[in-house]
Amino acid sequence: MVKKYVFGEPFETDAVVAEIAGEQFGGNLVCGEIAADKEFCFRYTMKDADVIYGLGEANRGINKRGYIYVSNCSDDPDHSEDKVSLYGAHNFIIISGAQQVGLFFDYPSEITFDIGYTRQDLLEVRCKRADLYVYVITGESAYDVAKQFRKIIGKSYIPPKYAFGFGQSRWGYKTEKDIETVVEGYRGNQIPLDMVYMDIDYMQDFKDFTINPERFPNFPDFVKKMQQEQIHLIPIIDAGVKMEKGYDIYEEGVEKGYFCKREDGSDFAAAVWPGWTHFPDVLNPKAREWFGSKYQILMDQGIDGFWNDMNEPAIFYSKEGVEGVNQAVLVYAEELTKAQEAKGADNKEHSDCGNNTASEESEDILNKANALPAEVRSRLEKLQNSPEDYKRFYHNVNGKMVRHDLVHNLYGFNMTRAAGEAFEKIAPNKRILLFSRSSYIGMHRYGGIWTGDNKSWWSHILLNLKMMPSLNMCGFLYTGADLGGFGVHTTRDLVLRWLALGVFTPLMRNHAALGTREQECYQFEKIEDFRHVIRVRYRLIPYLYSEFMKAAENDDLYFKPLGFVYPLDKMAVQTEDQLMLGNEIMIAPVYVQNAGGRYVYLPEEMKFIKFMPDGSIYEEVLPQGHHYIEVALNEVPMFIRKGKCVPIAEAAQSVAEIDETTIQMLGYEGAEYQMFAE
Repeated sequence: MVKKYVFGEPFETDAVVAEIAGEQFGGNLVCGEIAADKEFCFRYTMKDADVIYGLGEANRGINKRGYIYVSNCSDDPDHSEDKVSLYGAHNFIIISGAQQVGLFFDYPSEITFDIGYTRQDLLEVRCKRADLYVYVITGESAYDVAKQFRKIIGKSYIPPKYAFGFGQSRWGYKTEKDIETVVEGYRGNQIPLDMVYMDIDYMQDFKDFTINPERFPNFPDFVKKMQQEQIHLIPIIDAGVKMEKGYDIYEEGVEKGYFCKREDGSDFAAAVWPGWTHFPDVLNPKAREWFGSKYQILMDQGIDGFWNDMNEPAIFYSKEGVEGVNQAVLVYAEELTKAQEAKGADNKEHSDCGNNTASEESEDILNKANALPAEVRSRLEKLQNSPEDYKRFYHNVNGKMVRHDLVHNLYGFNMTRAAGEAFEKIAPNKRILLFSRSSYIGMHRYGGIWTGDNKSWWSHILLNLKMMPSLNMCGFLYTGADLGGFGVHTTRDLVLRWLALGVFTPLMRNHAALGTREQECYQFEKIEDFRHVIRVRYRLIPYLYSEFMKAAENDDLYFKPLGFVYPLDKMAVQTEDQLMLGNEIMIAPVYVQNAGGRYVYLPEEMKFIKFMPDGSIYEEVLPQGHHYIEVALNEVPMFIRKGKCVPIAEAAQSVAEIDETTIQMLGYEGAEYQMFAE
């Protein structure tokens, strides 16, 4: 059952699409208590056995107890354990214990979830304004609550089938030759590949919807050439539009008033990759339609997939912020001059005098002046993604100017919505690949997400794993992380282990940052190991695609915590490094450096499967309980539930080349599997 409570004057986020009558909160709630005067606070005293699920793209575990999380879409590439905000804002939690209750706090600005951080038994949700909708969902189980929530927020985005293939990306592919080298590296080594991603270097001066003519002299022909190789080129689109005379998108946006404004009505300017930019006002329906229509520029050249980036929106600095630093520099210079003059005068006038008062004063001034560079440095550091900048610009929402920080978490959602709505007009009968970095619940109807700028850390394999079911609960099914890690130098073993997890995530992409070690699969020794692991992905695509489609069509989950399937098994509920996928399999990747295997917990009898490097498949039935399994770097493990089977095909070099006549069933003898029928 779903109930909707209204507090104050909520902003309409469009996160929920179901028609649910709202009622003013009257002081009664299924669980917890609410204080809502000028600020809002929900409090619930957790029982020892309560598990808290949800929050989508958030740090730490599947069970969110024990830490604090802040929904405040943030451009922060250092996803260490102490980070409380990441790129997404997904304000849905499930309290699972003696009762099963879901809570969605539909609030588009910063909101804090203190889940046993301040006090171990206290769950507290608070935000600065008591203007929001709170949806309360009760059900028979945590899984039931999650599915009810999925129904009220709308169907999940479905990508084209090729998007279930493997993709290679790197910040630094600048020319046709760079991309051709990547394709040759994969095709020449018979490693399957369907996509090559194009980061910001393909653009002319980092301008959206442009192609650098020197690097890509005949882009439509190049796109066709790649398509003949069964390769889809996926360009990036950033949120900022470069301020440049003669750049038609900039000039048109200024003329029509489609950029975010300062309070005085002038266009807000901030620096991002192109230099000074304006931000399209994607919360304004007309501006959103205008910006979305620009994707056709690249679609007319053969492009059928995009990834949206920098859409928190990321800000390097603003003109107002720079002026503040300049003022600090001027103050520093003036103080330093005064201190030097005072010091010199003191040395001259008091060299033969026992009175030290003036000397002490000049020393004090000098010490204060010498402390100013740290302040200046601090101001410089605070320029990027400054909260003050988010207060400096406004959106036109139905004729009303709304300050950005009050709706900050909706920007990435609406940028991707702009594209998704445009695709329905430009290519109504065609699926277009689309995913985003920043998001809010509701964006899942228009595109998927990748989990942003992670690091080549072993801990981020585990973080990748734990995020997946939480994102599914919030509607995001087409998800994945940068395999091998985006930042810092990776290693061969880390890439292989991460790929073995990526075999199962809907988005399977290897991506790395400029200046890091090259991590394309053909860059390492024993290329055959990488070929084998990625071939396993293609063998499993009939099953993975079928389960994805079932989840999308039935408002279900693709990934589930073990506790959703085995809620009465305490060990299953506590196990967070294994996931259920679909209705047939469990995955348990190895994520520890130098490990030759790992311990697993089986809630029931299962068949242990390993895809071996020689193409054979190892099968062993294991009873319920704890087991140590050996998994070499070039093996891909998974488990099939008792009485179940999954379809597998022969490997292919691209999704289009998968021969479904080769499909066979793998699993328990006599089991049947129902393929999704399109």
